[in-house]
Amino acid sequence: MARPKKKIRELKAIRVNVRMTVNEYLILSQNASVLGITIPDYIRKRVTGKALPRKRILLEDRQLFIELSRIGNNINQLTKKVHLGMKHPPMLINQLAELKNVLDMLKSNIVKSDCQAD
Repeated sequence: MARPKKKIRELKAIRVNVRMTVNEYLILSQNASVLGITIPDYIRKRVTGKALPRKRILLEDRQLFIELSRIGNNINQLTKKVHLGMKHPPMLINQLAELKNVLDMLKSNIVKSDCQAD
């Protein structure tokens, strides 16, 4: 059984050539690669106003983010025990709150640095 034919408006029959500087091409290439899509797809989505995929996080940052999330989960477990009144020295509550604030700040810095890369 043959594949159904596309309508004329759905065919990618028109080719557009654009001249750009090396710097413009490098910016275009970087933007597309950060999002994990090809340059033509990036241009099509930008021109038509379609939503671009969410920003892809670098592998190193992703691993850091995962580790920070694990630490955060441990902190949440300890905090829950503290709130239930299980074996907590008086300073533990303050230390846990301070540590959670530091982790939240680190996570937000990772996201901000990725947003500023554009």
